[in-house]
Amino acid sequence: MKDAIRLVGVICVAVGILYMLRPDVPRRLMEFFKKGSRMYLVGVIRFALAVVFLVGADRCRHKWVIVGFGIVFLISGLLVFMLGAQRLRAMIDWFGKRPALLLRVLGVIALAVGAVICYSA
Repeated sequence: MKDAIRLVGVICVAVGILYMLRPDVPRRLMEFFKKGSRMYLVGVIRFALAVVFLVGADRCRHKWVIVGFGIVFLISGLLVFMLGAQRLRAMIDWFGKRPALLLRVLGVIALAVGAVICYSA
């Protein structure tokens, strides 16, 4: 589990770098997940990450950090299903219209979160 958590951190770092270098990538991903019931796949992935983080936290260096991210993944997975398709599409449209600088800032945040996960695992 510890390796799976560390892999999630590495993926977050890679995604953060990609978002900083190419802010059009998150826009294309948003458009992809906006169609049909694909957005609910994001909720399922977040639930899976929550399980991995909460179960594997006791084997990590900083358990409370990993548990905290597990809880965040759990809540965000729940919100995907609670908000519904209409509101999620509105949120995705809003983020898609933001300037490239904001998407680059989101990339910096993803990179930082990934680094914290890697360090804490």
